[in-house]
Amino acid sequence: MYFAVICRDKPGALQTRMDNREKHLAYIEETGVVFMAGPFLENDQMVGSLVIVEAESLEAAQDWAANDPYAKAGLFEDVQVKAWKKVIG
Repeated sequence: MYFAVICRDKPGALQTRMDNREKHLAYIEETGVVFMAGPFLENDQMVGSLVIVEAESLEAAQDWAANDPYAKAGLFEDVQVKAWKKVIG
């Protein structure tokens, strides 16, 4: 089952994002559950993330999100994990 991990960065936290970007990308690679992902942009600046993960349950997707290095670094102001269904693409 797919889940959308929708994250909003804390205001002014771009440096936290940049400092942890390599760890975040490595986590995505190591865990192997990410279907697709990318940052939200405002004025060409990264301000959040959308990550679609494949997991067996909502709890497993929430656990994945909580262990993301971005989350552990305190980057996010808000994180939502919702079931997601691929329709097109």
